Amino acid sequence: MVNVAAKPATRRVARASCRVRLHPAGGALLRAAAGADVISTARTAGLEGAMRTATLIPLCHPIRLDAVRVDVSPAEDGVTIQATAEAVERTGVEMEALTACACAALSIVRAVSSVDPGVRIDDLVLLHKSGGRSGTWDR
Repeated sequence: MVNVAAKPATRRVARASCRVRLHPAGGALLRAAAGADVISTARTAGLEGAMRTATLIPLCHPIRLDAVRVDVSPAEDGVTIQATAEAVERTGVEMEALTACACAALSIVRAVSSVDPGVRIDDLVLLHKSGGRSGTWDR
C-alpha cells in the first residue's frame, strides 16, 4: 500500500464509464416490465461496490466517500453506465468510480445471462479525475 500520510487532503473527483452489450433478447428483457428493477438493482450494486472498494481491491486505501452517483441508461445495444465518486482525501477516488461501474455492470450480466449468454462488458474506462498533486486529467 502506498504511504499517503504526507499528502494533504484535497477534494478528489473521478468519473468512469462502461457498456454492457446485449443481444436483442437481453435488450428486450431490460425493456420489459422487470427492466426498471434491473436498472435499479444495477445502480444499487454500483453504489455498494464504490463503498466497498477497499475490501474488493487488494492494497486499495479505505476512504470516506462524500458522494457517489451511478447512472444506468438503456441504449440501443445494451446499457451505458457512468459513475462519479467524490471525497476530500489524501488519495484519489478513481478505483471507487471504476468499481462502481464494474459492479453495476456485473449486476446486469447476472440479471440477463439466462436469456443472453453472450452478454459482455466493454470499455471500462476512467473518464476524468481531479484533485491532488497530479491535478486534472480527462480522457
